[in-house]
Parts: sequence; C-alpha cells; structure tokens
Amino acid sequence: MENSPITENDTKPEFQHYTVMLNEAVDALIPDGAVSDKIFVDATLGGGGHSALIASRLSDGGKLISFDVDTDAINAAKKKLEPYKNVTIVQDSYVNIKENLERLGIEKITGGIIFDLGASYHQLTKAERGFSFMKDAPLDMRFNQEQEFRAWDIVNKYSADDLVKIFSEYGEERFSKRIAKAIVENRPLNTTLQLSELIVKSTPKIKSKIHPATRVFQALRIEVNKELLNFENTLNEVLTLLDAGAIISVISFHSLEDRLAKNILKRFSLECRCDRNKAKCDCGGKLIEIITKKPILASDEELKANPPSRSAKLRIARKV
Repeated sequence: MENSPITENDTKPEFQHYTVMLNEAVDALIPDGAVSDKIFVDATLGGGGHSALIASRLSDGGKLISFDVDTDAINAAKKKLEPYKNVTIVQDSYVNIKENLERLGIEKITGGIIFDLGASYHQLTKAERGFSFMKDAPLDMRFNQEQEFRAWDIVNKYSADDLVKIFSEYGEERFSKRIAKAIVENRPLNTTLQLSELIVKSTPKIKSKIHPATRVFQALRIEVNKELLNFENTLNEVLTLLDAGAIISVISFHSLEDRLAKNILKRFSLECRCDRNKAKCDCGGKLIEIITKKPILASDEELKANPPSRSAKLRIARKV
C-alpha cells in the first residue's frame, strides 16, 4: 500500500494513492477477462484500487467486502467504488474480519483475499498524521484516528530497553542504543522534527541513500499500529476462513512483512505441522498450496511510473 511517487504538485489535500501491482495481485484472484460470482475480501482498502478492479470482475452474484480503519481512505474509496453495487465497505481493522463476516452472514471466503500492507502515500505525506520526518507535526502515526495510543506515548514513555527492542526488531536500526539513550535524555519530545533532528545528532554520519530517521520512524509506525502482530494473527485466522480453491494475495513493502508472510504460508503448506514428538498427526494436514515459489516483483513499466514500487513483493497461495 505504501510507496507512491512524490511530485512537485503533491501538496493537494485530497487522498492520493498509487495502487502497487494492481493487475498482478487481482489477476491471481480473478483472471483478466473472467467474471466471478464468488465472495472476496480486500483486507486493506486504501485508495480502493484493488477493490475497484475486483468489483469490475464480479457478476451480480459476486460480493466484495473491503476493510479499512482510515476515514480518509474510506471516503476516497467510496467515490471510486460508487459504480459497483456489490461492494460492502467496513470501517474496521482487518483483525476483525471473522466477526464482521459473521455479522454479514458470510461463512466462507469463496473467492479470495488480498492484503496490501503498510501505509498509504496519503498517510505518509499528510503532515498532521505525523508519519513523515520531513514535515513538522505531532508524534502521531495512527492509521486509526480513533485510537488513543500514539507515537508520542512510545517516544516519551517507553524505557530505553524497550525503545532499543522496537528500533532493532521493527526498524533493523544499527544505532538503536544510541538513539534510545538520546531520546530518554531529551524528553519530552513532541514533534516529528524534534525527534528527527535528535536522531541525526545522535548517530554518526555515514554514506546512505536513506535519511538517518527512516528506520526509527518505520519502527514507531509498526509499534503504534501493531502491524506485524495484527498481520500474523489475521493471516493465521483467515486461512481457516478460506474455502477450497480460494486465493490469498499478500503485497509487502519491507523484509519484516515479507519474511512473516513467507514463513506463515510455508508452514501451512506443509503436509504436517505437528510437533515431531507426536505419535499421530492431528493438525489437519496441508492447508494451502504456494503458487509463487519466489515473490513477484513490480514490472519495469510500473517501476518507471512509480519507482518506490521496487520494494514491493507479492506472494500468492491457494487454499486446498
């Protein structure tokens, strides 16, 4: 979901979003030229690009349920999806997919589900959302604006050890200890630029293509929104909701997400997931077949249109 081209005209307030690997992800669910009467889920609605293409390939009997917690995203997607009458937008986190499907009377996802992980271009660049280290704003970083927990709470309340842990695990930041120590010694920190400038001052100058604050801001965003934990729990649960033959498409944007998706899908593709010490298998056996042995990457054409797509990876599997 994240990573979109930034131009000189990108100061407009409306929701902007480039749909990464649009055709590759949707073609896996419903091949181009086909029409489906099955039930599909877009776990991460965003700007509505994937949902709109899925909806355009549904018959009158098909259904699409799309989830997002971001009001800005939902308002923008509603306009894009207005022509399609068989789409239901749910303003809720994908962690609650099962409960919402039950409420809608849906027992199984018969067609497939798509996850487009990360933050949208709109979220990352809208100054007041606090995702960017290049624009001064309160330390926020919430996908769900109704959530109380913000980046400010992490920066100003977490212990140095806890800061080191999330910077190392979620940001893979090599200078986690230095940064955590500087944060604790300079509290309170209230804005993105205060934090960004502190990170620059507290780390050595090295040649790098990325800003020194990039990894810390990624780690904070992941922690605020519990991105990896939510995705792991949901992916494990959603595999039990898929009907036989249903497809799962996962687009990730950094190594942590991709590794998580790869490992979970690999585990459920095993003939047996039981502990080796068990005398008899009771895990139910193989649940999915992995379609992409290696992740699909953005095409050269897409990279020209949207260079940040280079970090995207698409993994596809089928329920057996």
